[in-house]
Amino acid sequence: MVTDPVLARLGLPALHGSSPLPGYLMIADRDNNRLIIVSPAKRIVWRFPSPGALRPGQYFAGPDDAFLSADRRHIVTNEEFSDAIAVLTLARRPRIVWQYGHQDVQGSAPGYLAHPDDAYLLANGEVQVADIINCRVLWLNHARRIVRSLGIAGGCAHDPPRTLLPPNGDTPLPDGGVIVTEIGGWIDRFSRTGKLLWSIKSPTDYPSDAQLLPDGDVLVAGFNIPGRIDILSPRGRIVWTYGPATGPGALDRPSLAVQLPNGMIAATDDWNHRVVVIDRAAKRIVWQYGHTGVPGSRPGYLSKPDGLALLP
Repeated sequence: MVTDPVLARLGLPALHGSSPLPGYLMIADRDNNRLIIVSPAKRIVWRFPSPGALRPGQYFAGPDDAFLSADRRHIVTNEEFSDAIAVLTLARRPRIVWQYGHQDVQGSAPGYLAHPDDAYLLANGEVQVADIINCRVLWLNHARRIVRSLGIAGGCAHDPPRTLLPPNGDTPLPDGGVIVTEIGGWIDRFSRTGKLLWSIKSPTDYPSDAQLLPDGDVLVAGFNIPGRIDILSPRGRIVWTYGPATGPGALDRPSLAVQLPNGMIAATDDWNHRVVVIDRAAKRIVWQYGHTGVPGSRPGYLSKPDGLALLP
């Protein structure tokens, strides 16, 4: 049996057996200032940073999201409230190899960001990021130069592609395009050349991190109280909704929902300090990591988890 290259780089065994979570899960545990990987059995099998992982002059604070690079050799994470991005090696002992932004200093000039969200390392080596307060999406090359953008710094209005409301999601698409989620209630799909293909109103005023599903529908979290998760058609029709108002299944400001290969939906329930897996047909939580409403850093606990990514 051939071990997946990602698992080999991390020194993790292949998983066997059935679970609602069909793989290892990387979690951006923001207020604990760490990235962790947990198994379906809820055991932490990897973490960053470990003692000595940061070199002189490097910083790492409040990772808000974490995604594998397109070539699956790196992890890219945005530190939203520190106004920075970091790229680290995908390894048993990861190291930061690239950074952008000035820690705790907001700005719109080259080299600066203002609450960056959802950074991705693309196949062409560029880093794509939603620069929330500057109301733009940027593409940065390895030399840290801005090579492309959507929106204009300071032009915070819904008039895509010229201007955007504050974007808190910029999901890259297989065709080279991008789905942008605008705080204020809009979801926009752009082509690889930046042409607006469609723009739909979301069911909430705070949509977060919209994802394109294989059938062309859109999965989006509602960062509200109570929170909700919706699937929308490209015309904005609600196809499916999860959003109990009360009880153990109620969400509190979920920021990211993704569809897993088994059809279930994984979501960060940020202010409930947990990550959950939801059975789409039954509309119930079937797996969770974290203790509902209780922040912590001990095994089994999270503190404002804001990002997740399924590993093989």
